[in-house]
Amino acid sequence: MIYIDGSYGEGGGQIIRTAVALSAVTATEVTITNIRRNRPKPGLKAQHMSAIRTAADMTGARISGLKPGSTEITFSPGDIPGGHYNIDIGTAGSITLLLQCLVPVALSAQEPVSLDITGGTDVAWSPPINYMDHVLLPVLSAMGLKCNIRLQRRGYYPRGGGRVTALIQPSVLEATDLEKEKVKERDNDKGSDKEKEKEPCMVSGISHSSNLPSHVARRQADAAAQALEKAGYSSSIDTWTANFPSTGSGITLWCGHAGGSALGKRGLPAEKVGKAAAGEIITELGSGAAVDVHLADQLIPYMGLARGGSFTVREVSEHTKTNIWVVEQFLDVEFRIEDKKDIFKLSL
Repeated sequence: MIYIDGSYGEGGGQIIRTAVALSAVTATEVTITNIRRNRPKPGLKAQHMSAIRTAADMTGARISGLKPGSTEITFSPGDIPGGHYNIDIGTAGSITLLLQCLVPVALSAQEPVSLDITGGTDVAWSPPINYMDHVLLPVLSAMGLKCNIRLQRRGYYPRGGGRVTALIQPSVLEATDLEKEKVKERDNDKGSDKEKEKEPCMVSGISHSSNLPSHVARRQADAAAQALEKAGYSSSIDTWTANFPSTGSGITLWCGHAGGSALGKRGLPAEKVGKAAAGEIITELGSGAAVDVHLADQLIPYMGLARGGSFTVREVSEHTKTNIWVVEQFLDVEFRIEDKKDIFKLSL
């Protein structure tokens, strides 16, 4: 039995997702206490319960304490055979946060795992589905993960109703070292080569909306493109509009291992949404780090399972520190954080 204090560090749902995932992968019983103790509404919410319940279905686990608002659970996993699972979070709860828990379990299964998930695809305080597809998954693919995600329908807060399907094959992860890509340049005065960062990459993105005038998505995209151009980055941002049951808008940008996103809301001009997303990715691309701050914490469990790897990041967030602590409770690993003056290097 491993005991995890759910109020440690960042003290949010991430502790639950990582602990349950690694409990399943290592076939180790876990008790999590003080779940979200310092939040305005402590305990389990719908999206946490969906993740735990599905992980239990995938592993034949026994669970105690699984109810709304519960601040303590015990998860006792079995084998991971694989199979198909339908999941309805029941709210606009984040599909990507659910996948943070389920993908590590699925890659350790004996047979492929397919997931059909209904919930929120673009909601606050979670990675948008396009960020997961274009920023996180390419890194995990390089590490050996075999995973395909398809967006079927977007879901915004509060209605949700988005739909994503995922197919994860049994995978063996390998350590990967991520550094900012550099090129060699000839210094004619000194007669030697020197390294410099590769020229800025083109920023890609998608600006989307549902049940709103089509100009909303276009204005978001145009404002982001203008801000990027002013900062010296070229861009190619697609627009996507639909009339799904859920109403909302947003924009996600990506370039290499960095991303930026923003969501629209009533009374907020579309131009401010686009500029906010552009501002996020401009900060990350200008930092000289290999990955963005949000990608850093998501990579920690996979580095632990791969028993190695490294990356640089401009800031070590509380989410990242918390995830490191949880991973080190389950796996015989020890992460190292080095201050490289302007950036940090995390390695295992």
